[in-house]
Amino acid sequence: MPGIIKERLFTPGPTPLLMEAQARTLVAANVHHRTEAFRQLMRETLEHLKYYFNTQNDVLIFASSGTGAMEGSISNLLSPGERILVGTAGKFGERWFGLAEAYGIEVVKVEAPYGHPLNIAEMKGRLEKDGPFRAVYIQATETSTAVSHDVKALGEIVKAYPETCLVVDAITGLGTTELRPDEWGLDIVIGGSQKAVMIPPGLAFASVSEKAWGLIAKAKLPRYYFDFAKERKNQAKGETSYTPAITLIISLHAALEYIRKMGRENLIANAALLAEMTREAAQALRLKLFAVSSPANAATAICAPDGMDSGAIIKELRSRFGAIVANGQGSMKGKIFRVAHLGYYDAADLFAVVAALEVVLLKLEHRVELGSGVRAAEEVYLRHCR
Repeated sequence: MPGIIKERLFTPGPTPLLMEAQARTLVAANVHHRTEAFRQLMRETLEHLKYYFNTQNDVLIFASSGTGAMEGSISNLLSPGERILVGTAGKFGERWFGLAEAYGIEVVKVEAPYGHPLNIAEMKGRLEKDGPFRAVYIQATETSTAVSHDVKALGEIVKAYPETCLVVDAITGLGTTELRPDEWGLDIVIGGSQKAVMIPPGLAFASVSEKAWGLIAKAKLPRYYFDFAKERKNQAKGETSYTPAITLIISLHAALEYIRKMGRENLIANAALLAEMTREAAQALRLKLFAVSSPANAATAICAPDGMDSGAIIKELRSRFGAIVANGQGSMKGKIFRVAHLGYYDAADLFAVVAALEVVLLKLEHRVELGSGVRAAEEVYLRHCR
């Protein structure tokens, strides 16, 4: 083994950090959040977030993981006795169940097998036959299976229900997938800092439509920290209701400036390119893709060869090359591994991890032709980047 092995993240969160954003945190030690300088930075950051979300709606920031904003979308929208419709095809879709259960909310489920996208026609049928529902909850991209859901089609359906909001967990969808919340009727869209925005974990975001604000004003579930209306009032002044994660917000401001300069559409196109390169490389290496249809751009889920535990691939990638990829979750653990494309990745990163995967597969006695995966990835790159 060589003496130097650099660790490289290829996980769908945390993701590699944008150095320009991290450099800004060096000035954060002497920043106080109740000053005009910070208020100005906060207001600019919120405007940049609107660009990142592709919305004119309010976007709120919370010091939490993305799950905090998910919980807030339950506690702020609903009242005791109300029901919700949840579409799920993976572990993160199932998280809505636990959040709703914590607040005593009844859930009606529409489920798809792992590796498949949700049937939007079935969601439509449930809305028509089993309502009323105060809200519909779904993922834009189900990270555990690397599947994308058709939130545009669902948004058009939910628009017809003035007393029902559509809530989209886009924690890995933002920056990897085209989303048009205002046009499509995505009433609450949730994001997180450790994904395509390229900074460390610790911030959650939520865009909130006027339709959602109207329902929030009538909701009766208890809330305190994740109080959307309270945050709306304070963040309009450039403040937060409670002590903010100052260093992360300073990093976020820098990262969003970088994204704005690059162009949101180019950030999304980068993820789409890397995802296509990965899918073609995997198939060239005689590996099956786990997403049967509608694969996500945020990450690619790849099945381990028959008779091989995906944990062995993950272990070898890390020990030999410092490449950290994600295992499957729950029932998929040991069956798949996931390579991320969201955020601060480029084609050279992808070529490297595919080359490493070829060596690892060969060492684990899965017959491959060295260079075939890299060649497939290169051909995709050249088709798009001549």
